[in-house]
Amino acid sequence: GTFTLRLLQTTTFQNISFVDMEGLGLLEDIELGSLDKHTWSIRFYQPWVRPALSHADWDTIENLLKIYLQQFNHLINEGAMQKDVPYPFVVQCTAGCVLYHNRTSQAFAYVGYNGQDFLSLNAENFTWTLSQDSRLSRYVQSFLHNYTALSELVEIIFNDTCVDDMELLVHYGKAALERQ
Repeated sequence: GTFTLRLLQTTTFQNISFVDMEGLGLLEDIELGSLDKHTWSIRFYQPWVRPALSHADWDTIENLLKIYLQQFNHLINEGAMQKDVPYPFVVQCTAGCVLYHNRTSQAFAYVGYNGQDFLSLNAENFTWTLSQDSRLSRYVQSFLHNYTALSELVEIIFNDTCVDDMELLVHYGKAALERQ
């Protein structure tokens, strides 16, 4: 069948020094785990999720997650200061991939700002498309297009890691998925 892996992130920027973050991972509608907002580590919800990947793979994922979250918070605050964005504000991100039965996949990523669609990823060429045309959205789009290290990382994660890891999660979670 076709399966979708979704990573959800909601970040509330109260001010430049206080950020509240929530994160959740879903395979279809099954909650795989969440982000511990104090340690930025993964809390597993299903007994089959941790064994699906090696300990080294989970360590790599957690390390990449911590780097991403640190950079995300820093870059958002930096952009907010440069563009005089008033605090508090909320940034929501949804990213993941769809795995089709023939092992082809489609990546997706969407960014929301204060509950409104903001940007989306064009997974064909890994460029960001405006969902709303504003000075802030154009600034963020330009920043993301010029941040080549991030673009390359996103492409690798979506083209390789997402598909490979999701195949293992689907295998280990087969019984739970079938009950759905």
